[in-house]
Amino acid sequence: MLKNVTITLDEDTLHWARRQAADAGTSVSRFVGSVIEDRMRSADGYRRAFARIKRIQPIPGFDASKRVPREQIHDRR
Repeated sequence: MLKNVTITLDEDTLHWARRQAADAGTSVSRFVGSVIEDRMRSADGYRRAFARIKRIQPIPGFDASKRVPREQIHDRR
């Protein structure tokens, strides 16, 4: 269910929003709603990805401290 929200914008911001909405062929209300929805989806995607990364466990038997130094790999001295 959609709900109405009242927002306050300065003249320049309102003018920009009206132009963006017109370019998208929609109303300012729908344009603002879509901008907020996009922001919400992007934030949710980040949270889900961060939660997945936190669940990653170390690889059994792998010890990064025993790796070959970069200088040795590239024969640098």
